[in-house]
Amino acid sequence: MSLTVFAVVLLAAFLHAAWNAVVKGGGDKMLSTVMVAMAAGLLAAVALPALPQPAPVSWPFIAASVGVHVVYFALVARIYHVADMSQTYPLMRGSAPLLVAVASVAWLGEHLSALAWCGIAVISAGILAMAVLPAARARTGASREGIWLALLNAVVIAGYTLIDGTGVRRSGAPVAYAFWIFVLTALPLAAWALMSRRAALAGYVRCNWVFALVGGGGTLASYGLSLWAMTRAPVASVAALRETSILFGALISGLLLKERVGPARLGAACLIAAGVATLRFA
Repeated sequence: MSLTVFAVVLLAAFLHAAWNAVVKGGGDKMLSTVMVAMAAGLLAAVALPALPQPAPVSWPFIAASVGVHVVYFALVARIYHVADMSQTYPLMRGSAPLLVAVASVAWLGEHLSALAWCGIAVISAGILAMAVLPAARARTGASREGIWLALLNAVVIAGYTLIDGTGVRRSGAPVAYAFWIFVLTALPLAAWALMSRRAALAGYVRCNWVFALVGGGGTLASYGLSLWAMTRAPVASVAALRETSILFGALISGLLLKERVGPARLGAACLIAAGVATLRFA
């Protein structure tokens, strides 16, 4: 993995943690999620006319990805309603890379070096350790429902990562591919909110439009950069490196959301850093 790709994926990881914090910090988690998705869709729609469009062969992948992303956003909203970000974010993001690594070898025919496998495994172990340390669980008080939903969302994350890792390589236009996903994902989420919670949505957006733009821009840029990186490096390696967003998420959870992130997670953070260093040179 080149230094440029490495740096781009780390930036994507930071932006991903930032938009998740916007959702977690919102008073209404579902409306916050819809608001972020709508903002991302609007920003993407403005930019799309100026971009080269994806090849026709990639559109079935875009359609499949949109369906999976709708489920993903709905699960994110529910998870942050019942549990802390500092507990569930590492769990759902940390379980996905190994699933992606195994599936990418079987489905995409990618070859990963022993060093790459080592880096992926160490990153995943560090992230999962952050989530399941008994002390951390006791401090955050995350509900059993939140933990199980986070594990379910890890499967969803692995699903759209593999779909898009294949589709973006066939698109010939990584940025437009990602932007179309956000435009089309925003439509059903916005339709649900307008039909079921129109009055609440209008007031919520009016009071939180700045956060909507920050969160929408963050998720749009994060995934667009990740998909671009998948055209330059193995999908499994990019997926694993992107999940270092948990380091940024831990800082945001403690400093901005005021969640209790205990010192027991320092060892897990060191594991993640070691995995990142290993993956950089794989």
